[in-house]
Amino acid sequence: QVRLVDSGGGLVQAGGSLRLSCAASGLTFSTSPMGWFRQAPGKEREFVASISWMPGNTNYADSVKGRFTISRDNAKNTVYLQMNSLKPEDTAVYYCAGKRYYGGAYEYWGQGTQVTVSS
Repeated sequence: QVRLVDSGGGLVQAGGSLRLSCAASGLTFSTSPMGWFRQAPGKEREFVASISWMPGNTNYADSVKGRFTISRDNAKNTVYLQMNSLKPEDTAVYYCAGKRYYGGAYEYWGQGTQVTVSS
């Protein structure tokens, strides 16, 4: 079975940094598109960043562009989200996501890791 385990969340001050990790198993990781989503209380889950199996092919939400960086290490079956210059509005539960095909919906999800940014 496919399992995604995300981790690395915590409590940080505005302007600080966190690095989230997502370890995948049971998935052909090297050819699987991966992404990060987040959900704040009372709000819909929103897209944050994605990375394809193609080297350097990444996408970001406008709200995080220039501050967050998504990367992957296929040898470790792990995707990362480096978050810099954090703002209070970044506070949310962050979820790792994966899928087998580029054109399909995300079908595998991590359990979520809480990121709280204080002002």
